[in-house]
Amino acid sequence: MTALNRFISFCRNVFNRKQGDADLSEELREYERLLTDENIRAGMSETDARRSALISIGGVELVKENVRAVRSGAWIEGLMQDLRYGFRSLIRVPVFTTTAVIALALGIGASTAIFSVVNGVLLKPLPYREPERIVTLLHEGSHPVAPANFLDWRASSKSFVDMAAAELWSPNISGAGNAERVLGLHVTPNMIPMLGVAPILGHMFGPETGQVGRDREVVIGFDIWQRRFGGDSTIIGRTVLLNGNGFKIVGVMPRTFAFAPFWAVGAQLWAPIAFGDRALSRNGNSLRIFARLAPHATLEQAQLEINAVTSRLEILYPRTNRNVIVTPLMEQATRGMQRPLIVLLVAVCFLLVAACANVAHMMLARSSSRQREMAVRTALGASRGKLTRQLLCESLILSTTGGLLGLVIAIVGTRTLVALGSAAIPRVQDVHFDLRVLAVTSFISIATGVLFGLAPARNAIRTDLVSSLKDGGRSENGGSANMGFRHVLVASQFAIALTLLIGAGLMMRTLAAMHNINPGFSPRGVLSAIVSATGTAADTAGRREQFFTQTVNRIASLPGVRSVSAINHLPIAGDVWGQSVSIEGQAELAADKRNRATYRVVLPAYFKTMGIPLLKGRDITNADRVGSHLVVIVNARFAEHFWPNESAVGKRFMLGDIRTTVPEWMTVVGVSKNTVISGWTDAPDDEIYVPYLQSKDYLGTGGSHFAFLTFVIKTDGDATLIAPSLRATVTEINPSAPVSDVQSLDSVVEGATADRKFYLVLLSAFAIAALVLAGVGIYGVMSHAVARRMHEMGVRIALGASSSNVLRLVVGRGMLVVVSGAALGVAGALALTKLMDTLLYGVKATDPVTFGSVTAFLLVVALVACWIPARRATRIDPLTALRGD
Repeated sequence: MTALNRFISFCRNVFNRKQGDADLSEELREYERLLTDENIRAGMSETDARRSALISIGGVELVKENVRAVRSGAWIEGLMQDLRYGFRSLIRVPVFTTTAVIALALGIGASTAIFSVVNGVLLKPLPYREPERIVTLLHEGSHPVAPANFLDWRASSKSFVDMAAAELWSPNISGAGNAERVLGLHVTPNMIPMLGVAPILGHMFGPETGQVGRDREVVIGFDIWQRRFGGDSTIIGRTVLLNGNGFKIVGVMPRTFAFAPFWAVGAQLWAPIAFGDRALSRNGNSLRIFARLAPHATLEQAQLEINAVTSRLEILYPRTNRNVIVTPLMEQATRGMQRPLIVLLVAVCFLLVAACANVAHMMLARSSSRQREMAVRTALGASRGKLTRQLLCESLILSTTGGLLGLVIAIVGTRTLVALGSAAIPRVQDVHFDLRVLAVTSFISIATGVLFGLAPARNAIRTDLVSSLKDGGRSENGGSANMGFRHVLVASQFAIALTLLIGAGLMMRTLAAMHNINPGFSPRGVLSAIVSATGTAADTAGRREQFFTQTVNRIASLPGVRSVSAINHLPIAGDVWGQSVSIEGQAELAADKRNRATYRVVLPAYFKTMGIPLLKGRDITNADRVGSHLVVIVNARFAEHFWPNESAVGKRFMLGDIRTTVPEWMTVVGVSKNTVISGWTDAPDDEIYVPYLQSKDYLGTGGSHFAFLTFVIKTDGDATLIAPSLRATVTEINPSAPVSDVQSLDSVVEGATADRKFYLVLLSAFAIAALVLAGVGIYGVMSHAVARRMHEMGVRIALGASSSNVLRLVVGRGMLVVVSGAALGVAGALALTKLMDTLLYGVKATDPVTFGSVTAFLLVVALVACWIPARRATRIDPLTALRGD
């Protein structure tokens, strides 16, 4: 064969697509050899002949690439034909298509929205340099630290390359515009540089700003820069009044900067700490400590080292350095949220599986009705691969459409979750719908399309041509296996619905138990507001008392006000200050343990305004002031703790350690009912109430954090209606005194239970959706089974079967599937509720009442879903059913 004939044969084989790439390469090598030999015979040198052959081969390689392109184009064209056919096929069944798309959209949208929250809260790293190396050092993992201890830890630790401290600071900002109270932090100069975040304008503090007299610099947040200063780019170097003192603005932080991420999350001002005399204090615990692990150090090594340091200090300074825990900052920022979010993620995945199962058995039912179509296409030469690709294309069309609609639901759902969970979700500002979430949505859409499309495709390619074509395809090959698989799908749906309903039921029981908690005070009709004299003309010794007393009297005269008082920190919504105490006659006993109590400072009529009963003794009065006998009111928990089986009234104790302080004994004149202090479900703690008029710190000798009080106002109706009058009254008395955090106590209580309500709403929504899907699933399966067995039912009725017999037969088979699903659901619920134990209150994770009532309810729903098609089966006309025979 000549080289030309060989080339023609090669091209023919190529375009007929009879050879693979390996065969094509072999053909090319053979053609090159023949062409080279022919060129040599034509008189060319071997080198020229070889070069000419290779040039020719280049053309053949081009042919080869064209063949590949033709093959690829043919495959793509076939795929496009399948997609066009799939669209037309689905449009012809709008009810089926709409139902499937909505089910998938709900599953995909809900799962994507929850993942966006999980991504923002748990997966997205904190916006600092190497955030995984940043840790906190706090007593018991959450309590603040004294300045002297911090300085000793920093000097003695080798496991940290840097250690910094921050403390809460709430200054009044005045000057241009109205005075307002702004949340801020005092930080050591190395704090923000340690985080690795630079200001967008200006610079951070120099080391010298940690000295008294050189600490009047401030870095402001982006939000306050925009709101208060209009985003002025020339702001650096300008002086701003904070608590009446001039601070030079040296920097503006980025919009996304938030610190600290677990405490004082709304801070918008950062100024340097100058410890001064406080550098020797081991009792004023006000600092949160942050540190960066050294490159060689592990968390365990750092904990061992800090244990050794604090043990040494504890010997020198007893009761000052106990149980310091090193915690990763990320864990601190998301404390208490890992399990709840995992519970929601598992729940929404269950919902997605339920949606996929629902669409899968809808597709199976439709594939059963299309068996004649598939048989005809097979008989006309369609391969199994072609049929599989066609059905998978339809599944992917449904899932992609559902994914696009789910994307819209996810975006709306994410915003809704952020709004609903603003009080319950830490790092909520980091929850966004980003590219990672979009990638997850795309993956879920494609995966679900393949998942619920496999079973119908498998069913279609196993079609028996003879049985499917004869008599119009009334028989169904493999029908038992097909129905068995659909029963498995329905059982799994009921298991999922039962699991989610039990979870929602436990959350409902938890909320009911929380609503039954008696907080110790009556929130109805009470308004609270923080009034600050810091930096104003009233912030001097003797003027504070006059300002707050005058404010109380003026507010008390407003229409609708029944009583008014003030406290340093509001229960539930306020800060918690602790004080060590020494009990008279028990000082020696207390020397080896730390007695502490929550410290409150109150004006007269506080207990009356808050509705807190006095169990024994009397209330604080205006006569309890500086110069008179020191008195105090304690709560029932304090009285029981230190004087069990005795009356606390008349007993004495002092603040601080009797061994290091000159005794100033305070006499207990009353015992109040226990109140909720911080966490709504926390057990009551020791609590003391000191008269404001006997507190030297609050009357003028203390710093700026003693110059504000939280007012509580009891009204006749809606407490929020008094807010404008409150603001006007304070402004009239002192125009420079800001009023902030105005809220009703009812809203405070609502906020205390916001996290549980958030989880209840989501779990209930998922459970209801899963229940609807399960109900539709069992109804669809039983309806299909009745239609498929119409001939059998006709024969049974013709032979004398009663309606009740047929009803029992159909319902019994359906309920058998449901009962198996319920058993699986109980097992799933036991696993899910183990993750929920930290969310529950007043109910056990294995509460038999919840498990029993939810299971019974679900069985009733399933019974109704089975009874409707079963009732239709009893009305089958035997003549109509048998006419085909």
